[in-house]
Formats: sequence, structure tokens, C-alpha cells
Amino acid sequence: MQKMSVMLACALGLTVGACQTKQSAKAPVKPVFSAEDMDLSVNPGENFYLYANGGWMKQHPLPDDKSRFGSFDKLAEESKEKVRTIVEKAAAEEAENGSLAQKIGDFYNAGMDTIAINKAGYQPIKPLLDKIVAIDSKEALVDIISELQAQQISPLFYFYASADQKNSEMTIAGIYQGGMGMPDRDYYLEDDETSVKLREAYTIYLTKLFALTGQAEDEAAEQAETVLAFETALAEASNTRLQNRDPHATYNKVSVDGLQEMAPEFPWMAFLSGINMPEPGDINVNQPAFIKAIAKMYETEDLGTWKAFLSATVIRNAAAYLSDDFVKANFAFYGEALSGQKAMEPRWKKVLGSTSSALGEAVGQLFVAEYFPPAAKQRMDDLVENLRIAFGQRIDQLEWMSDETKQAAHEKLAAIRVKIGYPNKWRDYSALAIGGDSYLNNILASNRFDFDFEMSKIGQPVDKEEWHMFPQTVNAYYSPVGNEIVFPAAILQPPFFYLDGDDAVNYGAIGVVIGHEMTHGFDDKGRLYGKDGNLQTWWTEDDSERFNKRAQILVDQFNKIEVLPGTFANGELSLGENIADLGGLAIAYQAYQNASKDKGEVAKIDGFTDVQRFFLGYSRVWAQNIRDKEIARLTKVDVHSLGENRVNGPLPNIQEFYDAFNLDNTAALYIAPENRATIW
Repeated sequence: MQKMSVMLACALGLTVGACQTKQSAKAPVKPVFSAEDMDLSVNPGENFYLYANGGWMKQHPLPDDKSRFGSFDKLAEESKEKVRTIVEKAAAEEAENGSLAQKIGDFYNAGMDTIAINKAGYQPIKPLLDKIVAIDSKEALVDIISELQAQQISPLFYFYASADQKNSEMTIAGIYQGGMGMPDRDYYLEDDETSVKLREAYTIYLTKLFALTGQAEDEAAEQAETVLAFETALAEASNTRLQNRDPHATYNKVSVDGLQEMAPEFPWMAFLSGINMPEPGDINVNQPAFIKAIAKMYETEDLGTWKAFLSATVIRNAAAYLSDDFVKANFAFYGEALSGQKAMEPRWKKVLGSTSSALGEAVGQLFVAEYFPPAAKQRMDDLVENLRIAFGQRIDQLEWMSDETKQAAHEKLAAIRVKIGYPNKWRDYSALAIGGDSYLNNILASNRFDFDFEMSKIGQPVDKEEWHMFPQTVNAYYSPVGNEIVFPAAILQPPFFYLDGDDAVNYGAIGVVIGHEMTHGFDDKGRLYGKDGNLQTWWTEDDSERFNKRAQILVDQFNKIEVLPGTFANGELSLGENIADLGGLAIAYQAYQNASKDKGEVAKIDGFTDVQRFFLGYSRVWAQNIRDKEIARLTKVDVHSLGENRVNGPLPNIQEFYDAFNLDNTAALYIAPENRATIW
């Protein structure tokens, strides 16, 4: 099911890790690089990514059930195995009813009971589909839209809770565009070969879903065409991903009366009453043009079209949790057509993911108790502070920033909150009823539970202790409205953190990740938020202009990268992440120099100097194999650059990289100093 979470501007995107601050005097330094993992036949100045990772890529060919597999995915797989041990133990217990073990075990067991799931077919969603078929008026239509929204099926838009971007201490409601089954509006609107083929595949998918619920083939095909036309209208009204990166354009706070005035054709009061939020207070409308468009569609589209669209929305949201024929159809589009996967993941992985999502902090408690050593948290605390000091030094060294803005930047840096490992308080799941009889019923119960939890926050002070990732998640994020960086427990493992590794590697890996997340508070969008997380102007106009000129250099560099024949990277869409990668490298390198300045000459390890190991450590994080379809998809929808470009993109802007590997202006990666992007 699609779930709307708090808008986090800056998750690392794939995985992140953590690192100790000082190498233990008693711990032997173990090699982490070898010729087998690298490709020493490649000149580092020609393609540093392949030089650092070519051997690893050959040793880890793409599994059929993956569209991309990298060193971070390998870590995620290892984390899944740990979670599997926890969940299967709970599933095997005769746990007390209502206990966390009972809920985890029953959820997982219900998902793994394919005999019961296949026997049920589409019956678990039939009550919802019957209600949709029975719609006989616009009043009944809004009732169904509300009912689906409360189950987080979100037919038209996401209704969610988040901090007010101009009053970050308070939680308000938000509305964000949605309703489309394909992952980007451009797939509906563009006429390139890829988009045309995906529209054809999506229509086939919708036809299959309707047919699986008992419709005749010709009727199913007609319904699919109706749905595609409806969703195309939604796409035409939707913001682009680039437009949605503008926090000023997506901040449009109104009252309920203001919302009704903005889009008068839609019965907002009836909708809000239907989700049990008759008086939500202020609401931020992220995309006013979209909301106006759906309100007009509510008035003009006939009930037959609405029924087809809502039925399709229910079926495709539920397909992954129904019988095998639905699961296979779902994979044929979202796995094969979109991402190029050749085979589905084993069922246990999919069910494990659903269980870990629905009962995230319940599973997280058990994960932390089993796998998260307290010493790792302390080491991470220390390292973050080392990176904070280094960032402050970088700010002081800036020639392009005024003293006035530097002072404000220091204040924001000092105010960044740090969360490591797991929450200080765990979420209460006592009100969530989970049984062992129906997988989809448990999914919907979890959705309703999460929706009610989100709605309970509206109009209340922001809970500064809340986390928006689970401890078992291999990722991290920066929240601009919270001005906080968050590192879940699962990231404290190689290739990000080597317990017995040397400082150079750890600073190059997790150190850069920490710097990356810190930099998000000062990237092209994060810099628009002040130290308290409020959307405000705290830069001088001249500083902003100088920053934008330097950022444009990075945009231009990435726009020239050809990721597939005729397809280029999107430097505008990925700008924030590219700034964070470049800034993270600069800050982590500064921190490493601070940490090693009193150690004298640092010995070579594996034949590499410490500075070489720093850059190799960074590059190893992004080692991956990836399918062409996934390259095309990610280039369109992801704000992060592809793994190869996260290495070969930022490194040529750093003089220390050239010095470390004795590269000169004959290197293919060489960028003349006057053309380099230097921001932080």
C-alpha cells in the first residue's frame, strides 16, 4: 500500500553507515581493499569508479530478482537476514495475545500462508469493490474517497500530518498530489519510446487486474482505457518533480474555508468528516493547481469513470498482497516493465518488508536489543561532533560568503539535532489488532492504525523525539523542518563502518555520509530553512547569488553526463544530493585531516596511502550493477545521481583527489580549476 510519510527532504537515498572516531590502539587494522575488489587495469584518471569497484562488480553480478545490486544493497540484504531471524522466532512462538511477538508473528505467518491467500483470490477486496460499484451519487462518491483515504489507499491525493514549514513547532495537515499508478507524471505525457511502451504495459496491467476480479476481457480493456485517460488528466494537472523541490511554491497554507474557496467543486467538509477530521485547522496545499483540477473533475466526470478509477486504485494497491495471479501481474509491470527485473524476490523477503513496515518500531526494539552495541552509539556521537567542527572550519574558510551569513550558518550548524540508533521512546502498538487469518486485512488494519496516528498529531506541538525511519532500516536522513540528522542502527556496518578498519576508510565512508546529511541543511533547498526549521530568508541577497552561480556549475556538469545513449542525467533534479555529496567529501576530508594531524606520517595499507584510502572508501559505498531500465527510471524519478556518477561526478572537483592519485590535465576526468564546483 502507498503510505504518505512526513516529507523528508534529504534521505541518503540508498544506504548509509557509521564510523568510529579513533582507531583503537589494541585493534589490528584489517585490509579492506584488494586487487580482487578493484580493477587495477583501469587508469584512475579515466574512470575512478571502475578502478575502485570493477572487481567487486564482477564478483557480484545482478541477481535476477534485482534491478540494481550494490554494496549498500548487500548490506540491506544482510540486515534482512537479521530481521528474518527475529520475525521467524516470533512467528514460531505461542505468544500471548496482544503482545508484540503475537502481532509480529501473526502478521508474518498470514503473509506466508499462500494456500489461504490463493484460495481467497480477490475476496479480501470485494467488499470495497462492491461499495464502489454501488455508488449512485456524488455524495456517495465522496464517502468512498474518504473511506479509502482513511485506509491509506489515497485515491486522489495524500492527506497527511507534518510540521508547519513556517512554524516548525506545530503540526498541521497537508495535501499532496497523487492518484497515478505510474511513478511519474511524465510517463503519461511524453511521447518518447520508453514512455509510450510503459503506457502500453500499464494498460495491459490494468486490464489484467480488472479481468482477475471477474470482468470480461473486452470490458476490462475498456475500463483500463478509461482509467488511463483519467490518470492522464491527473498527470496534466500535477507539478513536475523539479517544481516540487521549491519549498516556497509548495507552501500554501489555508483554512478549511480557504480550501473550499480554492477548489469549490469538491465537498471538502464532507471529505474531512469522512476521515474523522472535521476541524483540522490549517492545511498546507502543496499543489493548488492540482487540487483545483481534481475538484473540477469531481464535478464534471461521470460516476462510471469514477467507479473505474477507484476500483483500479483499490486493486493495484492491494495486488501485491492478494493471490499469486495478482502478485505476478503486479510484478510484470512494476518489476519487469519499469525496472527490468527478471524474477521476483523470494516471498519471505516481500512479507518481511511488509511486516517490518507495519510494525516497524516493534521489530526495531528486538533488532536493537539483538544487534546494536551501545559502543557504536557513542562512537557515532563523537564522530558527528568531529564532522560538525570540520564543517564550521569550512564555513570560516569560505571566500564567497559574507561574515553576516557565516554567523547565521554557524548558528544553524550548532542547532542541528542528532539521532543515532533508535528512538528514546518506542511507539505503542497496543491499539493495533493483528490476526493470523488474512494478510490483506492486516495490511489494511496497519494502514488505518497509521492514518489515525498521523491525524492525532494535527494541531499538536511537533514531537521532537519521533523518528521517521526504523532502526532496522539501512538509510539515513536530514529533515529541514526539524533541522536534524538521523542514523538508524542498521547502518553501523561495512561498507560504511569497519570496526577494525582505519580512520581514513571510515572517514571516507561514514564520515562523508554524515557530512552529506549535514550539508543538506545548506544545499539549494535546505539553506532556505533557518536554524529552528522555519522557511525563512537568512542569507544576504549577494550570498544567495554567489551560491547559485556555484551550484549552477554542478548542474551543468551533471547535465552533460550521458547515462544511456541519448539519455542524460538531470542536474537540476539531483542538485541537492550532488551538493551534499560534494560537501560531504570536503567536510569529511577536513575532519580526517583534523583527526590525523598529530599522528605523523600514516603508513600505507594494502599498498595505498591514507588519502587514497579515503577516496577509495567513499567510492566503495557506491559500487553497484544496474539494469538499463532501472537507469532510465531512476534518472527520471530519483533526486539522487546514479552510483557511478556519485563517484566520477564530485571527485574531479576536489584537488586532493588529483594529488592523491597523481593525476594531471591529461586525465579523462580532469576539470580545470576555474571550471570546478566549489561550494562548501
